[in-house]
Amino acid sequence: MNNSTKTSKITLYGIFAALAMILSYVELQIPAFFAVPGMKLGLTNIVVVVALYVLGEKSAFFINLIRILVVSLLFGTVMSLWFSLAGGILSTLIMILLKKTGKYSPVGVSAAGGITHNIGQIIIAMILLQTKFIIWYLPALWISGVISGVIIGIIGGIVCRHLGSQSLH
Repeated sequence: MNNSTKTSKITLYGIFAALAMILSYVELQIPAFFAVPGMKLGLTNIVVVVALYVLGEKSAFFINLIRILVVSLLFGTVMSLWFSLAGGILSTLIMILLKKTGKYSPVGVSAAGGITHNIGQIIIAMILLQTKFIIWYLPALWISGVISGVIIGIIGGIVCRHLGSQSLH
């Protein structure tokens, strides 16, 4: 890999990470208008899905991890860091595995990511709160995870098509 290619890749990582952080911040500004507290749109997952399909698995994981850490440091708490890490890492790993099968479109991969993000957050909530009764919250989060995951996957797929089918990794 020559210096120009390395520079281009680092630049793309920076752009993707910055965009993910901006979308995280924007999402923090949206009032909780959902019936179930803690429900989010998952806007940053647009960047993760696009990175997964355009830059590759390792890049998507790295960009999401950097985004989680920086956003938690800037705008979050230790508790929000744990929830973000649990949901973000689990969902990204599942999305990577599903994409690798070649059987799922960005919409399916994103919907699975939305569901598993919520599963990760419920698991960490059960650990931190030392109760398994929080599991009742999961069905509502699954519904929101599927709906937002599908919408995010559609947007991510459109962005991927506009960026072209060429792989940058």
